[in-house]
Amino acid sequence: MRWLAVPAAALALFAQGAAADTFRFTAIPDENQSRLIERFSKVADYLETRLDVDVEYVPVKSYGASVSAFRNDQVQLAWFGGLSGVQARRLVPGSEALAQGSEDAEFKSYLIAHRSTGLEPAETLPEAIEGMSLTFGSRTSTSGRLMPEHFLRERFDAAPDELFSRVGFSGDHSRTIALVEAGTWELGAVNFSVWDAAVADGRVDTDKVEVIWETPPYPDYNWTVRGDVDERFGEGFTDRVRAALLEMDDPDLLASFPREGFIPADNALYAPIEDVAEELGLLR
Repeated sequence: MRWLAVPAAALALFAQGAAADTFRFTAIPDENQSRLIERFSKVADYLETRLDVDVEYVPVKSYGASVSAFRNDQVQLAWFGGLSGVQARRLVPGSEALAQGSEDAEFKSYLIAHRSTGLEPAETLPEAIEGMSLTFGSRTSTSGRLMPEHFLRERFDAAPDELFSRVGFSGDHSRTIALVEAGTWELGAVNFSVWDAAVADGRVDTDKVEVIWETPPYPDYNWTVRGDVDERFGEGFTDRVRAALLEMDDPDLLASFPREGFIPADNALYAPIEDVAEELGLLR
């Protein structure tokens, strides 16, 4: 089995019944579920070959569910965003960020706008966005909420609900793009890699929606492993997982993220994300 769809109520059974020889992982649901299953089923196949253990991908419905599954030992590895990784490592002492995409050391978000706004691309957030409607992605998305909100507050010295006529949360980046393209929201905050991939695949009508601003860079996505996997799967297992991730070089598999490759990461790299999350009250 390469992936396992699990109802939320059934996830709690994993911690009790999971066999120690099955290594399970999950990922934040930052795109639609079918694309995630396609991507991470291939990752499961790759890890199973490299680690010589049974590997299963466990889809989850929300960012919070990915953190909960990690905390409860329903999964031992996760592809987190910057904020969800910080949350998970706080809840499971000894957990380590092992790797990040080569693009994740200097990640960025885009502010996208429906063409009806008349907004043009700019290097500075334009004052004209005040009073418009804006949707973030997930409430705990680093690139879809945390860092865009941080830079908006920095620019305008105001909370989003003071700056915009309406503020919403779409749930994921793909939906943010679709909602702004449809004109449901005038503005949206979105992960740059999801946008770029969607444009390259022809899944965005750029006659209706465009990027008007991009954030300064910040650290984001990461592979995080629980600190107790060596006890369960054998001495040196953490190092084997790290090596498997860093040596992932299949172009098709990397393109599905999309990333050019994975590079070493550690918990200290995400201190800036933790500081901003503390500032915005998202770690309480």
